[in-house]
Amino acid sequence: MVTGRIGAWVVLIVALLVGGGIIATAGDVRTSNQATATLPADAGSARAADLQRGLPSAQTSTALVVYARDGQALTGADVAAVEADRAAFRSPAPVIFSDQRQAALVTVPLPADAPAEQRIEAVRQLRETARAGLPAGLSAQVTGGAGFAADIADSFTGANTNLLLVTVVVVTVLLLITYRSPILWLVPLAVVGIADRIASSLVALLSRHTGLVIGDSTVGIVTVLVFGAGTNYALLLISRYREELRRHPDRREAMRRALRGAGPAVAASAATVVLSLLTLMLATLGDTVALGVTAALGIGVAALFALLVLPAALVVCGRGLFWPFVPRAGTDTEAAETGIWARVGRGVARRPGLVTVLSVLVLAVLATGGLGTRLGLSQTEQFRVQAESVDGLTTLSRYFPAGAAEPAVVLSTPARADQVLAATAATPGVAQARIAERTATVVRIDATLTAAPATAESYRTIRTLRANVYGQQALVGGSVATELDIRDASRRDLRVVVPVILLVVLLVLGVLLRAVTAAVLLITTVIASFAAALGAGAWLFRTVLDYPALDNQVPLYAFLFLVALGVDYNIFLVTRAREEAGTRGTREGMVRALAATGAVITSAGVLLAAVFAVLGVLPIITLTQIGVIVGLGVLLDTLLVRTVLVPALATLLGDRFWWPSRPAGTAGRDVRPGVAARPETPTSR
Repeated sequence: MVTGRIGAWVVLIVALLVGGGIIATAGDVRTSNQATATLPADAGSARAADLQRGLPSAQTSTALVVYARDGQALTGADVAAVEADRAAFRSPAPVIFSDQRQAALVTVPLPADAPAEQRIEAVRQLRETARAGLPAGLSAQVTGGAGFAADIADSFTGANTNLLLVTVVVVTVLLLITYRSPILWLVPLAVVGIADRIASSLVALLSRHTGLVIGDSTVGIVTVLVFGAGTNYALLLISRYREELRRHPDRREAMRRALRGAGPAVAASAATVVLSLLTLMLATLGDTVALGVTAALGIGVAALFALLVLPAALVVCGRGLFWPFVPRAGTDTEAAETGIWARVGRGVARRPGLVTVLSVLVLAVLATGGLGTRLGLSQTEQFRVQAESVDGLTTLSRYFPAGAAEPAVVLSTPARADQVLAATAATPGVAQARIAERTATVVRIDATLTAAPATAESYRTIRTLRANVYGQQALVGGSVATELDIRDASRRDLRVVVPVILLVVLLVLGVLLRAVTAAVLLITTVIASFAAALGAGAWLFRTVLDYPALDNQVPLYAFLFLVALGVDYNIFLVTRAREEAGTRGTREGMVRALAATGAVITSAGVLLAAVFAVLGVLPIITLTQIGVIVGLGVLLDTLLVRTVLVPALATLLGDRFWWPSRPAGTAGRDVRPGVAARPETPTSR
């Protein structure tokens, strides 16, 4: 269907029409700006947020404007300027001064449910007003919940467009280097680019018509996955197509054979990634579930375009697409006899035991870099670049209790309000507590913590506070409690989802290869490369980039992407090795498979690592950490695990690598490890 003279054109036209219709009707992605929206309904902070929605304060988000004179007491002119700003801000609360009047704090309520653009603009205007006409030496900084929310939202303004542009540039450069053709790279890039736009449009439709909690970074991560995986599939298919063009004069027959050879590996790889991503539906965090669903959708679109649209586009364009290195029929060369990857394969086959030991040692040493790594970033540690909300919180913490920016919220009934207030004030780590709001059914108590928001100390205080007011049937919410619940849910998701991902990948490998031994060894090597990448990344963040910790969701996301995508290269290699082993034996079959796929898989790995590294253009540390760890893991998997460790293990085991099945044509052969296959003869049959 996809290679016929008419069929190829039909496939292309249908793809363009359907894709254009989806893109035209999708609209913009709707993201959630409520932190508690991602939590399960029974989480303490989520229950508190539901109860708090009945209070007038639930309609506002607080911005804090902190004024200071670098440790000196405020002058009369300073105080007058602060009071003038409070009037300009229309703040209903009085100015709060620190104990020694070295700083002043103005509280400004802003709409809580405003779109991101309005929040950014409101905070920008606050900052401009606060800085205008200040006395010399007096500083003004906007922080608080609204300030942080605006800075985070602003960091994603145009980020997806920038991410897409940088990704396209990176992919273009690497495709030009890989193909050494001024024309060929345009086809896979166009196909993958259209697939990405369709995937992004489908995400937009899901955000509008389902209850999925789409985060600000979701579209960017999906774009990286679609470009990375889609280009990998294209590289594998085009490499096999080039091989067949050297054997067959008819390009359509060459593509049919290429699809029969590489198509199952691409389909199996995509199925592995999709099923692995869908395991995130077992997570409790809504944005994690949404990422799993949307990313699986993106990978499915990428695979569909790689298996249907790309072959049609290639056969329509003809052989000249490969200019100036046009493959001609009858010029096939045995890649297993020459080339760097053939030499690598034979070198590994000669000393498989030594290669295995050295490879495992390298991975183990890298994995030790993760020892002692702290998990969880505080609110001030979220940004990779300077942010005024972070600087303002630092200033505020010098003169006021560090938790003044984000007080804990305790909700009680009017009948128990006095008891709850007393229990709250008596809690270690609470600097002060007061009744901030009261209705006929709910009383809100604000508890200012001594510790900075989203730190280990603040989390301990929240746990103690919850224990103290539990008997009073009160709920504890607020941003710190929300961050604590998100951290706990992230760790629970890591414990639950990781084993399921491993089981899914193991089952897919077992069904694809029909070999228990090979499946177990491959999944073990991928786990080892993840541990090494996590350790190397943690060491890099700690000693070079000076990041204080890994974000809570980084281990789960990095594990998912590395296991799901890293196993791709093993699928590409081992399916080709099984094909060759049927007539040449496992040892020689693995050498020839490595020679045939080495260049394309290495190119694919380098490209995928570079695409994930593009996440570093975003100013959020979490995404930078995911990009670096996945990039390192893909490089390790491509250049060490797949190149030398897996061939060494296969050579050590011989045909037992395929147990309980055996590659077709192995009957009667010597299956001892390290023994080369003997060609079959009429007598041996």
